[in-house]
Amino acid sequence: MQTIPVYNPLIEQDEINASIAALELGWLGMGSYVNKFESAIKEFIGSSDRYVAAVSTGHAALHLGLLVAGVEPGDEVITPAFNNIADFQAIIATGAEPVFCDIDNDTLCIDIKKAEKMITKKTKAIIAMDYFCFLCDHSGVAELANKYSLRVIHDAAHSFGSKYQGKMIGSFSDICMFSFDPVKNITCIDGGALVLRSEPELQMVQEMRLIGMGQPASVMYQNKRAWTYDVRRIGFRYHMANLHAAIGLAQLSKMKKISETRRAAARFYNEKLSQVPDLNVPPTDFTDITPFMYFVRVPADKRDALRAHLANQKIDTGIHWQPGHWFTLFKDCRRDDLLVTEQISNEIISLPLHSCMSLESVDRIAKSIISFFGNS
Repeated sequence: MQTIPVYNPLIEQDEINASIAALELGWLGMGSYVNKFESAIKEFIGSSDRYVAAVSTGHAALHLGLLVAGVEPGDEVITPAFNNIADFQAIIATGAEPVFCDIDNDTLCIDIKKAEKMITKKTKAIIAMDYFCFLCDHSGVAELANKYSLRVIHDAAHSFGSKYQGKMIGSFSDICMFSFDPVKNITCIDGGALVLRSEPELQMVQEMRLIGMGQPASVMYQNKRAWTYDVRRIGFRYHMANLHAAIGLAQLSKMKKISETRRAAARFYNEKLSQVPDLNVPPTDFTDITPFMYFVRVPADKRDALRAHLANQKIDTGIHWQPGHWFTLFKDCRRDDLLVTEQISNEIISLPLHSCMSLESVDRIAKSIISFFGNS
């Protein structure tokens, strides 16, 4: 019996052919494929008033996005404690401090009412993260940010290809980041992107992603270099390589298939598992959602046993995530009561979800879960 992994990237002949073409071009740094990938993302999200900059990773996108937002030492950034470590590390990389906020019990995204109580004179920005198959209350976050003159970093690492109130993710946010790492809805092997509101912000990111060099992106997009340039700001080695962009383009071309198959698998999970006692499934029908992962919640005292049971059935599971305040580096950060976060973090299990995943695999996983609770 073959193991079903938590993640399984959709790598087909299209991606292999794209890789070969990019390597045969011989321009291995940032070049023409990066330009095409940025243009394709902009077209995909369907927003003519936004600007896209591709970078090396999702973490790079978060770090640069916070710098664009003006976050600096002495500032605070409100983030869900139930979030990826990349967000916390990006905040402290600017010299600012994370402030940990609780999450909504249904969506597992930031609790806006609690977030408002955490705002002080030091607050510079809010991270609004979409989680797995749920979208943050972006209208509520925007209203809160406008009320207190804050910037919003929309962490859309999980939600590329989804829609919020009929608008594509990435088309409406203040600053939006995507992740294209090996396990996301689409992959560039590794990569990320920022979606920005203005040309000055775009130019700022274009310089910072290339160790501060004021070398025009338009030159590098022709697979060339400018040999004279200025350095006006701090920079990082955060640019995207042509090879990674070429793979991203191949992935982006099959988004319809990716969205439909991931949505079908998630709906099948809900159908099979919704009546299992002691098991909570995501309360959604996945309309307009391209789910990154699928999760269930179980009583804390049964989680380890269920994961062991599934492992014995050659089914991998994950835990996303340990909250930020559990880590030594962040244990002294300011936070609210985090009551929901504490509960969720002890109950949640990530189940396998892949693009083009067979419903037979989903059925096998569901039957294994049902058998565990039946035996219990």
